[in-house]
Amino acid sequence: MNGNNGLPILPGATLGVLGGGQLGRMFVHAAQRMGYFTAVLDPDADSPAGRVSHHHIHTDYADVDGLARLAGLADAVTTEFENVPAPSLENLSVARPVAPDAGAIAIAQDRIAEKAHFTRCGVACAPYAVIETAAQLAAAPDVLLPGILKTARLGYDGKGQQRVSTRAELVDAWQAVGCVPCVLEKLLPLEFECSVIVARGRDGQLVHFPPQRNLHRDGILAVTEVHPQNMPKTVAQAAINSAKSIATGLDYVGVLCVEFFALADGSLVVNEMAPRPHNSGHYTMEACDVSQFELQVRTLAGLPLAAPRQHSPAIMLNLLGDLWFTAGGDKPVAPRWSEVLALPGVHLHLYGKIEPRRGRKMGHLTLTGATLESVRATASQAATVLGLPALSAADLA
Repeated sequence: MNGNNGLPILPGATLGVLGGGQLGRMFVHAAQRMGYFTAVLDPDADSPAGRVSHHHIHTDYADVDGLARLAGLADAVTTEFENVPAPSLENLSVARPVAPDAGAIAIAQDRIAEKAHFTRCGVACAPYAVIETAAQLAAAPDVLLPGILKTARLGYDGKGQQRVSTRAELVDAWQAVGCVPCVLEKLLPLEFECSVIVARGRDGQLVHFPPQRNLHRDGILAVTEVHPQNMPKTVAQAAINSAKSIATGLDYVGVLCVEFFALADGSLVVNEMAPRPHNSGHYTMEACDVSQFELQVRTLAGLPLAAPRQHSPAIMLNLLGDLWFTAGGDKPVAPRWSEVLALPGVHLHLYGKIEPRRGRKMGHLTLTGATLESVRATASQAATVLGLPALSAADLA
């Protein structure tokens, strides 16, 4: 994305972001490190990104006056989450370059549109049916059961999803979500989950990080492991090719994460995409020579995209608010950070969220080292110290 008659937006300018969560905070830090000023629009007065930005516009994402203020401050605008109103991005794009654009965000907000886009790009999805009406519910093929009913909108971190084994369970699940538009996906025999992060510029230049192998617990990403042996090379290349095709098919500008299911038969199906940096890419801040957040800055500012290189094997452990309540009480207690930080190759990131809550993403640990074995050993030690579930051999590649 370019501004000023096609010229890059250089350091010293101001970059804006809709959304003040941890992804916005890390984007702000990356932009500031490169010499940019930053502006955040978020309705939370204590938002993690707003608290560290040069400017914080404290208002709703659809507030016309707030959007006008952001456009007046920022030379270009991005977003840190996909559920920002697409019309707000469209509004901003009249006055300022916006990346990713409203069209890409709108597709990512709707599983039905998203799956249609994957199909247009020639990327395989799990077998599914669209359920928007009672007639479509009744006509859903039996072969899709057992399956997962997912709401078409506002589903993330396992929210808006329910497993169903019978038609009676399917009917009950659809009624439980208020008969809103959904997709019914067939349950498939998974070998593992993985993701690929790509960055694409307005000129079509496209770079990518190595595929990440991911472990989810209760629908929330728990562990990411990245190294050359984390999955078969054929699966890794298929994931890279598919992510590139999805980004190109959108004429996408920005950082895009595409999540996949690797099946027991060696094939790969796409799960969903996130039009932004992603939890599974946090390791790039320590293990690569350019992070996903720096690439977000570069795509927004129209700067060249250097192909990232990973220089260390890495494991990322997600830190949820549950860790503050390990004693079983209601009063939060700080985890044992000193013991964790005494371990070699540990990088602690806390997101600046004031109140820990169970299930809330509070931070992450990245573990790096000279060898995969040493990184795995340190990750297991860190998990033990913090009271995280033990990392079994099945959890790791």
